[in-house]
Amino acid sequence: MQHLKGFSVLFLSLLLALMMGCAATPNQEGAGEYVDDSVITTKVKAEIFRDSSLKSAEINVETFKGVVQLSGFVRSQADINKAVSIARGVKGVTSVKNDMRLK
Repeated sequence: MQHLKGFSVLFLSLLLALMMGCAATPNQEGAGEYVDDSVITTKVKAEIFRDSSLKSAEINVETFKGVVQLSGFVRSQADINKAVSIARGVKGVTSVKNDMRLK
């Protein structure tokens, strides 16, 4: 009986340590957040690709905790505005940081 109690305590301690290892910190994402951000990035890239007026190969998309960062070089301010608008329309995006530059 004593061995069973000791094993239970050890098992719960290990489980707690594993769960804390996957937790997010202010500068680092947890496993679930990373997957969510990857999905958001993919969706934003797909929506930008669908817009034939934008050169999607020149727009980089990164996501951290729902915040999408757009970077790269585009032809016009209208292209910047369009890409930002598309990103804002994707479900899960909390805000958009625009670091795109004009050529």
